[in-house]
Amino acid sequence: MSVWFVTGASRGLGAEITREAQERGHSVIATARDAEAVRMAYPGKTDGLLAISADVTNPEQLTAAVEAGLAEFGRIDVVVNNAGYGLVGAIEETSDRSARALFDVNVFGVLNTLRATLPTLRAQRSGHVLNIGSVGGFATAPAAGLYGASKFALEGISEALHGELAPLGVRVTIVEPGGFRTDFLNRSASMQVEPASIEDYVVGAGPVREALANYDGRQPGDPVKAAKAIVDITEVTDPPLRLQLGADAIERVEAKLDRVRRELDEWRHVALSTGI
Repeated sequence: MSVWFVTGASRGLGAEITREAQERGHSVIATARDAEAVRMAYPGKTDGLLAISADVTNPEQLTAAVEAGLAEFGRIDVVVNNAGYGLVGAIEETSDRSARALFDVNVFGVLNTLRATLPTLRAQRSGHVLNIGSVGGFATAPAAGLYGASKFALEGISEALHGELAPLGVRVTIVEPGGFRTDFLNRSASMQVEPASIEDYVVGAGPVREALANYDGRQPGDPVKAAKAIVDITEVTDPPLRLQLGADAIERVEAKLDRVRRELDEWRHVALSTGI
């Protein structure tokens, strides 16, 4: 049995991952900004569950969480970077404050968590890092550009991390979910919406804004099945660098790959003309 370190463990996909890991007999260091919210998410679950308050934007709290987890369980085998939230708004409409706050959690929060946990995994010469991204981090859309950018950054971090940690026996997988029926699109929970302040963007960003507003609870993905797939991937010998979840994720990835291939072929002569 292994020990998991999960951020954003009190709700959504993080809660389902924590629940699935525990049901398989793993121990979980479950972190959230409020440890009480974690305990409330798993009533009656005490064995193998350590709930700790840790804001991913606070490196000291993450270090303390890792130390507490090691004192309790002696090791960390799987790190799940799940904490994050969404942001809706056209690029120009999104304030600097909102953009920076988003990256503080979705990007720098991951970096803080990695700095706190990777020394343990490196010392063990084993482990698995699971970065919960989004299909929007591979193929984004109008009105979701800043959120997509934060997940694009996570893709780049994960690709580099994969090469850096592989020689040390530590694996890395970035998970790219499509739409799942969590509370992610709930404005009171995981989604922030910038005001539609520029009329020119009604045509480009408006349809996505409207679609997302009506999508909550209607997503095709089952979060329980997603959690099972995520825990499954830690049990295979050679896990993928990327794991798409949901038919909608596959469709968007394939559509982008086709588009990139067409553009590459169409403009290949221009690219090659710039060589020596």
